Amino acid sequence: MKKIIMSFALSLLFVANVMAQNVPTAKQIIDNYITALGGKQKLESVKTLSMKNTISVMGMDMEGKTVKKDNKFKSTQTMMGQEMVQIFDGEKGYANQMGQKMDFPADQVAKLKVSKIIDALGMDPAKIKTVEKKQVDGADYYVLSSDDSKSYFDVKTGLLSKTENDKGNMSITKYTDVDGIKFVEEMLLNAAGQEIKVKNSDIKINQPVSDDEFK
Repeated sequence: MKKIIMSFALSLLFVANVMAQNVPTAKQIIDNYITALGGKQKLESVKTLSMKNTISVMGMDMEGKTVKKDNKFKSTQTMMGQEMVQIFDGEKGYANQMGQKMDFPADQVAKLKVSKIIDALGMDPAKIKTVEKKQVDGADYYVLSSDDSKSYFDVKTGLLSKTENDKGNMSITKYTDVDGIKFVEEMLLNAAGQEIKVKNSDIKINQPVSDDEFK
């Protein structure tokens, strides 16, 4: 009986080891993602980025624009004549909505200071706590879990498919190719039970952008 139990235990250990070997490391998954987007060299060549955004929520559309340069960014959204602005100049930032200006909190500023124009380049494998393979709705994903979020990468394409955190979920429904780099064209956000559709268009890279844009 002891031999049977021991053999069974060894069999389970062997299966577990085989399954573990079939799942890449966090670094490999992130590297594959960067390659799928266009490759590290190509992504690092992007010095400025601009795009138009359409945000649809509760039957209303907000039109806007996002501009990035180094770790700086400016995002504007307009709805029913009201403009909402978020600006980060590389050191500090604020949001201005209907005349109400609020400075970014210290934890947000700290993250923005080390941010990259292409988010994938800022992903740190050291912050990943677990790596697993899951099947969702018939598709296979590698799931990277950190302290505050989960990221799902499509096994076939290597691309990021969705994220989950305590603020809500994000699903990428369409990528588009711009000068050999894949950017998110359409995505769905779900926050507090509210579905938000985001569509990016007129994506341009390495166009002249003045630092005055972020003042």
